[in-house]
Amino acid sequence: MKILVTNDDGIFAEGIYKLAKNLNKYYDVRVVAPDRQRSATGHAITMHHPLRAKKIKFFDTDIHAWAVDGTPSDCVKLAIEALLTEKPDIVISGINDGPNLGTDVLYSGTVSAAIEGAIQGVQSVAVSMVGTRNQNYDIGVQFSLSIVEQLKRKELPKDTLLNVNIPNCNGEDIQGVRITQLGIRKYKNSFIKRIDPRGQSYYWLGGEVIQEEQHDNSDVCSVEENYISVTPIHYDLTKFSLISELQKWNLNFTNSTL
Repeated sequence: MKILVTNDDGIFAEGIYKLAKNLNKYYDVRVVAPDRQRSATGHAITMHHPLRAKKIKFFDTDIHAWAVDGTPSDCVKLAIEALLTEKPDIVISGINDGPNLGTDVLYSGTVSAAIEGAIQGVQSVAVSMVGTRNQNYDIGVQFSLSIVEQLKRKELPKDTLLNVNIPNCNGEDIQGVRITQLGIRKYKNSFIKRIDPRGQSYYWLGGEVIQEEQHDNSDVCSVEENYISVTPIHYDLTKFSLISELQKWNLNFTNSTL
């Protein structure tokens, strides 16, 4: 089985190293990831300048790996359409340093890379650690191997991927696995204004999570209760329940000069 591993933390991040190295013990792994930190880039792709993919030595492994000066979505698209000689069976994006919960998936480079895999017709998974310090990536690796074993026997629906979040606790404190829905993640954002050495203003985005009431089966609640959260996501954003209502609106177009 051929697995493409990518991320948004950059190809030299600890999470992608541990994931790819352990997967490579059992599967044919290739790594194509950004050459630097590209978190929160969403599903951006590069159109206005060429992409460069540099073959690199991937830590202490013999894994074929490329560092790309583009976004996570660029990496998956470029890998499947140009770099790899064979289409992968699975795309795994991660293991991310920090959560990708609720509405954060719309900003996440980690999740967007997995979405690009699904767009390319490949079964795809995004894996994130909810904590941001002293991560025990071994928990994420172990669960990723379990997911791959399942995907060998089962197939996700078309246009669908799995978003996995590992709670911020020790392995012995994990309560189990929950199949969840996306929760709500909103932020109280603030832009800090600063002045550069040339006297020009620049702004640094900060902010903190606003506590919102969550559905009991949300990914947010589940990781807070030390459950591994697995959320099926599909990228068709159509609000189907509103179509019939909109059809009743008096929406007309007249080709006339304003």
